Amino acid sequence: MMAARSALLRAAAAWMTMWAMCAVPLAAHAADAPGTGVITPAEQLIFTTDHLHGVAAQTELDYAMVDSEKPSRSADLVKVLVLSADNAKGDAEVSDHSGSVPLPNGGLQCNPVIIYFLERDITEMQGLTGGQRRYFQQRLRLALAAGPQIESVTAEAGGKSVRARRVVVQPYLHDPNAERFAQLTGKRYTFLLADDVPGQVVLIRTDVPGANNDFAHPAHSETLSFQSVLHKLPTPGKAPLKSSNAPRASR
Repeated sequence: MMAARSALLRAAAAWMTMWAMCAVPLAAHAADAPGTGVITPAEQLIFTTDHLHGVAAQTELDYAMVDSEKPSRSADLVKVLVLSADNAKGDAEVSDHSGSVPLPNGGLQCNPVIIYFLERDITEMQGLTGGQRRYFQQRLRLALAAGPQIESVTAEAGGKSVRARRVVVQPYLHDPNAERFAQLTGKRYTFLLADDVPGQVVLIRTDVPGANNDFAHPAHSETLSFQSVLHKLPTPGKAPLKSSNAPRASR
C-alpha cells in the first residue's frame, strides 16, 4: 500500500510540473500545442484558479468517487483537508481509503482533488493500454490547450440550483495512435465547477461510450462528486469533529 502511494506521489509530481509548465506562455510550448501557447480559459478554470479561496483553515471537503465497474458501485470517500485559510500555504492534504495521498503543489492553485482524479485516470489508462503516462497527460493537455468551450449550466447541489461552468473534452478522438486503444478513442472528460460550492469542484467525470458512440449508456464511467464540508476541524487530540449541513452535489 505504501509503495502504491509512493508511486502515485511521483506520478502526481510529474503531472503537476507538466501543468505548471503549460501555464507559462513560452514559445517552446507553442510548438506542440494548438494556438499561441498562451494558457486558455479552460486551462485557467481547471488548473490555475484559486479554488480553495474562501475556505477556512481546518476544513474538510468530502467527495464521492464512483466506478461503474465496481459490482456494488459503492463510493470511495476522497477527502481534501484544507490546513491553512484559503490554502495560502499550499498545504491542503488529500486522502482516500488507502490513507494519505500527498500531492506536491507544483506551483498550481487548483483544488488538489482535480490532480488526484486525473492521476488515477492516467494510471488506469496506462494499465489498460501499456502506453506511457506522459503521453496520456499530453493528450489531455493538448485538448484543453485547444480552447474548448466553457458552458454556463445549472447544476443541482443538495436540492438547490447553482450556477456552474462546464468543460468537456475528448483527448483521444483524433489521436494518431488511436488504433492502439480503439475502445477508448471516444473517451470523454467532463469538468463541472461552481463558485458557490466550497472548493469549487462539483463534479469530474469520465465516460467511455457504449456501442455506436452511445454516451447515454456508457461502457464505463468514473465520477468524482462533491458531497459535504466539515468546518473548523480541531487539531489532533482535541474535541470531536462537527459536521455541517452543507449541500450535497448530485452525481
